[in-house]
Amino acid sequence: MATLSQWQLRAAFAARLSEMYGQEVPAYTTLVDVSREVNEDVLRARGADAERLGSIGRVTAERHGAIRVGTPRELGQVARIFGALGMHPVGFYDLREAAASAVPVVSTAFRPVDGEELARNPFRVFTSLLTPADPRFFDAELRSRLEAFLADRELFSPELLALADRASAERELPGAEAERFLHLAVEVFELSAEPVDKGWYETLERISAVAADIGGVRSTHINHLTPRVLDIDELYRRMTDRGVEMIDTIQGPPAWKGPDVLLRQTSFRALAEPRAMRTPNGSVISGALRVRFGEVEARGIALTREGRALYDELLGQVDEKASQNPSVPRGEIARGVWERRLPGSEPELAAKGLAYFTYHLRPERPRDGSRPPTTVGELLRQGWVRAEPIVYEDFLPRSAAGIFQSNLSGEGTRRSDQQGTAYDADWLSGAIGRDVLDPYALYARQRNDSLAHVAHELGLTDTLS
Repeated sequence: MATLSQWQLRAAFAARLSEMYGQEVPAYTTLVDVSREVNEDVLRARGADAERLGSIGRVTAERHGAIRVGTPRELGQVARIFGALGMHPVGFYDLREAAASAVPVVSTAFRPVDGEELARNPFRVFTSLLTPADPRFFDAELRSRLEAFLADRELFSPELLALADRASAERELPGAEAERFLHLAVEVFELSAEPVDKGWYETLERISAVAADIGGVRSTHINHLTPRVLDIDELYRRMTDRGVEMIDTIQGPPAWKGPDVLLRQTSFRALAEPRAMRTPNGSVISGALRVRFGEVEARGIALTREGRALYDELLGQVDEKASQNPSVPRGEIARGVWERRLPGSEPELAAKGLAYFTYHLRPERPRDGSRPPTTVGELLRQGWVRAEPIVYEDFLPRSAAGIFQSNLSGEGTRRSDQQGTAYDADWLSGAIGRDVLDPYALYARQRNDSLAHVAHELGLTDTLS
């Protein structure tokens, strides 16, 4: 086996993880098959336009995974493993505030950040960290027991971490070491056959099913792997037609006639999976847990801070109208709000500074010796440049929480009279020993690099705006 670079390690890890998860959760394989069918049909129907937000090769190979860990130390170790694959922590998500159910986690996503790396393989992993210090969920006694339990387990072996550190430092691994690293990295996310302490698991489950999934077992596992689809509404219909029980809604923006923005997600419901349970008297019985589900996503254009503020405002309007008109489908309400307030074309999104694009000189631009304009809007309008949308590579806390919530068997408990413990991106950066990157800054850098190139090619001395 030849030496593997970081992106090759990333691609191999994603493929092997997908194969493993398909063996553990057969409905996931159905989801991947239906996604591929839908993508092929959309490509036939729409041609090149279907690849506006990524080549069909990228879209078909694309996955995002989700895992959950219990302590900052474990999260720091996860960061080392994904760092070996050229993946960095991007964004801070507080799911405690985004869900009506008890979801006591904060999250980040590990992913490539360079445009070329994303095009090679955009594998990303949404990674949630339990918050035992939040008194709304855990009283002092339970927090103490939980932290002791978490401190006593080892999720990642020293051998795996050493290989990860070598891959990060050298940006590659020789064949034998690469094979060993991939084997250990996939193995650690398999569902463990070790019996679950039934009493301890149920104690945590009364607080939150998510807390039990993280802190009620001595291992971690992949919670879901998510293929990307070009028409999520069609996929939802086809999965339902195949008898797969889907959650009630598609999370995120509605289906509408304008540009796809941000992220739309749905999933099939968490399945009851057999697990060995150890009872208080020490005997092992057969039980079942519902913690893993099959998610699928459709990605749109990345919005700027202004665009995101508008999106959040529109969500609030939809919430208000839906509460006033409970008999009207939420999707119908949302579509009406979107069509009234959100620009209906990519050029309008670009002109109003609501979405991120890269800019490229047109071969057929004016060649009559005229001086090019110095604003992006005029360069676009006069045909000097074309705008290519930047795909949204990140997540939406409300949508993530909605997926979690739709797959929980109970609401859990939350003491709203207590003050929640504060967590933010700076805290998370300190906890894992590396900077949690700002997604807006990453998108802006892509846009600005393209504008600097355009300005240079046109001989403009001023910065384009």
